Amino acid sequence: MKKLSFPHPMVILLAFVVLSWIASFLIPSGTYSRELDPKTGREVVLQGSYEQIEKENISLQEMVISIPEGLILGSDILVLILLLGGAFYVVEKTGALQAGVESLIYKFRNQKQLLLIFLSLGFAFAGATIAMQEEIIAMVPVLVVLARNLKFDIKAIIGLTLGSSLLGSGFSPINPFNSLIGQQLAELELSEGLLYRMIFFFLGFVLWTWLMIRSGRPKVQQQELEIVPGQAIGWRKGLILILSLGGIVVMGYGITQFDWGYNEMSALFFVIGVSCGLIGKLGINGTARTYAAGFSEMIFAGVIVGLARSVYLVLEKGQIIDTVIYGLFSPLEALPEQFAVVGLFVSQALIHIPVPSTSGQNVLTIPLAVPLMDLLGISRQLAVLTTQYASGLMDILSPTNGGMMAVIAAAGVKYNDWIRFVIKSWLFVAAVCLLSLIIALIWFQ
Repeated sequence: MKKLSFPHPMVILLAFVVLSWIASFLIPSGTYSRELDPKTGREVVLQGSYEQIEKENISLQEMVISIPEGLILGSDILVLILLLGGAFYVVEKTGALQAGVESLIYKFRNQKQLLLIFLSLGFAFAGATIAMQEEIIAMVPVLVVLARNLKFDIKAIIGLTLGSSLLGSGFSPINPFNSLIGQQLAELELSEGLLYRMIFFFLGFVLWTWLMIRSGRPKVQQQELEIVPGQAIGWRKGLILILSLGGIVVMGYGITQFDWGYNEMSALFFVIGVSCGLIGKLGINGTARTYAAGFSEMIFAGVIVGLARSVYLVLEKGQIIDTVIYGLFSPLEALPEQFAVVGLFVSQALIHIPVPSTSGQNVLTIPLAVPLMDLLGISRQLAVLTTQYASGLMDILSPTNGGMMAVIAAAGVKYNDWIRFVIKSWLFVAAVCLLSLIIALIWFQ
C-alpha cells in the first residue's frame, strides 16, 4: 500500500481557497463602517459600527476566478521574485557566490557560531527596519550554499534568516508596517514604549538565535575536517560580490529614504544581474540563458505568493472577515484584564491567518482593540503589542503567508518538516511574548 505523503504547498493553499469559499456560506456576512485616517492615509474601521448584511454567496466560478486574480494582485511581488532571483542565479553561476561563501567560512573557521549570530542579527535588523520577507525568496540559493558548506541544517539557516527577520519585525519598535502604524492608529507617541520594546526585541533575538543554532547542528557528531582556503576570489568575483551585497544595501536605503516599491527594487536587481553576468564572462547570450534559467527556479515561489492572496480575496468577496473579527473581539469585554490581554493576543494570532498583511491587520483591528483597552482600563500600548507580537509569530507558521511558503518551497523544504522543526522554538518565543504582555500591564500603568 502506497504511503500517503504530506500535501504539496500548492495543494495546501488551494485547500485554503476552497475552505474559505465554504466558510463564506457558513459564516454570516457583515461589515464595519470605515473612514479615512488622515495620519496614515488608510481607511480604518469605526468602533461599534458592525452590522450584518444580506449574504451574497460566492459561486464556484467566482471562487475559481479568485485564483488568477490573486496571482494578478501579487504580480508586482512575482516580478520582483523573478528579477531578483534571476540576478542571484546569475551570481551563483559565475562562481562568485561559492567563492565568497568559502572565503567567509574560512575566515570564521574557528568561530562558526559567531558567523551564524551575525547572520541572524543582520536579518533581524532588516526585519526590524524594512520588514524584509519576500526579498529573501531570491536569496535562497545563497542560503543553500551556506548551509551545505557549513554542514548545517537548511531549515535552521532559514530560521536564522527568514525567521529572524519575521521576529525582528514582530518585536521591532521602529517597523513602519507594524509598530509605527499601530502606534499612530492607537493615537500614541511613536517614541512611547521604545525602551520596553527594545528590551524584549533583544530577549527575543537572543532566545531565537540560540534555539536555531542549537537545533541546526548535526545530530550525529561528524569528524571535523580541516578547513582550507577556498578558491581565490579575484577581482571579477570580488566585484560581483560587491555589486550583489551593495544592491541589498541600496535596496534598503531606497525603501527607507525614497519610498521605493517593488518596481524600483526589481529594476535595480535586473541591472545588477545583467552586469554580474557580463563581468563574470558569461557573455550576452550566456547571461540571458542563465537569467532565464533563474526564472524557472523562482516561478513557483512567485505563484505561492499569489495563491496566498487568493485566500484573502475569497474571504473578502464573501464579506466574512469583519464578522470573524467581531466574533473574536466581542467576548473579551467581559474578561479580567490579564485574560483579556491573552485573549486579544490569541485572537490577533487567529486573525492573521485570513489577514496575512501586517499593516492590513493593524488597520482592521487596532481601531477595535483600542476602545476595548480603554473599557478595561488598560494602556493602549497593549493593543499595539498584541497585534505586533501575534503577526510576527504567525508569519513563521501560517500557510497563508506567501513569503514564508515561497522561501521554504524554494529551499526544497516541505511545509510539515518546517513546522516540525520550528514549533518548539516558536512556543518558547510565544511564551516570551505572553510574559511581555503580562509585564506590560504593570509597566504601562
